[in-house]
Amino acid sequence: MNTIQVLDIMPGTTVDGPGLRTSIYVAGCRHMCKGCHNPQSWDFNSGIPMTVDEIMERITEEDFNVTLTGGDPLWQASKILPLAKSIKEKGYTLWCYTGFTWEEILKSTELSKILPWIDVIVDGRFIEELRDTRLRFRGSSNQRIIDVQASLTKKELVIHIH
Repeated sequence: MNTIQVLDIMPGTTVDGPGLRTSIYVAGCRHMCKGCHNPQSWDFNSGIPMTVDEIMERITEEDFNVTLTGGDPLWQASKILPLAKSIKEKGYTLWCYTGFTWEEILKSTELSKILPWIDVIVDGRFIEELRDTRLRFRGSSNQRIIDVQASLTKKELVIHIH
């Protein structure tokens, strides 16, 4: 059975995208950004294994839009894909935080498979020297908030207006 290592599910948060959201904190990250606010999330074996159905039960129970964060959900892209599909099929908007850049995602057959199911990606590694607490929904100024569907349609990067 396909499971995803989940560190936490946080309903009703306002820091991982607009409005009240359910944030799914996925275990595992190999970016290991200096100054990361969540280094305990780097371990791929931390948290608990959860099925897509178990995660969806929590999402529908709270009935907020959803954000995938971590760790970095795209390190488990093949496991996250069925979850992303299920989230979108239920009508929720889906944001995803990743240390991969948009360009890296597009170059990867594996990573890019999830793009049709994501509304917004906040991309790029956290760079401590570029940290800016005035920024909304991101930690450092190199990170971009990307409108995924508009970018795919236009075949060029489109920044999400929030």
